[in-house]
Amino acid sequence: MKFEHLEIELDAELALVWLARPPVNSVSQEMYREIRRLFADPGAHLPGAKAIVLAGRGRHFCAGNDLHEFGTLTPENSDERMAEVRAAFFAIQDCSIPVVGAVQGAAVGTGLAIAASCDFVIAADDARFGTPELGVGIMGGARHLGRLVPEPVVRWMYLTGDPIDVRRLEALGSVIEVTTAEQVVERAREHAGRIVRHSAAAIKMAKRSLNAIETMDLQPGYAFEQSLTRELSGHPDSLEARRATLERRQPTYTD
Repeated sequence: MKFEHLEIELDAELALVWLARPPVNSVSQEMYREIRRLFADPGAHLPGAKAIVLAGRGRHFCAGNDLHEFGTLTPENSDERMAEVRAAFFAIQDCSIPVVGAVQGAAVGTGLAIAASCDFVIAADDARFGTPELGVGIMGGARHLGRLVPEPVVRWMYLTGDPIDVRRLEALGSVIEVTTAEQVVERAREHAGRIVRHSAAAIKMAKRSLNAIETMDLQPGYAFEQSLTRELSGHPDSLEARRATLERRQPTYTD
């Protein structure tokens, strides 16, 4: 299936997906639907991929929602449109394989929510994260922002609408690394490359586990993880990983 607003580069086990809607990758309803289709079923569109780097074409990662479409938003059509918006965000978060964000320029509004839906983010030194929703007369984004920063910072950013300096985000642990705009995609690829060296079965199980335990307390969360250990231990790749560890060699996986 071809995509109008997404571009795909597949390099063996690593996929690079570009948001590609010039000039600033603002997201239309059709683009939300494309994002949901791709990330909800990566196996169909990215065969063999164990991880995805999600980046934005041009100077900006994503400068938000298509404001022309917002201009036609009404109480009558908002439910259907907002369902498509959250389905896109949730598809990235729930993607069966890890998604690494490579963010340069603006990541505001929808752009911030997309970045926060990734498993982690590598940012350029010119990256600008913000939630301008109040200023454009809508709601949403604060809960995604809460995946990146503590609650007082969420409230300051959301209520003021002011963006936050990327170096402050780095100090908070919100982004894994800050690099140059020229290097941000390559650095994200290198981090993703450290993921894809593992078994595909283990990666998918880890993603499933991390999503499930994110909102759990410690004890039930750990019990859930142990239940997945039982499930994974029967997979040939699990046995190979344990043998390789004991034999002090690199494992050879079946996938």
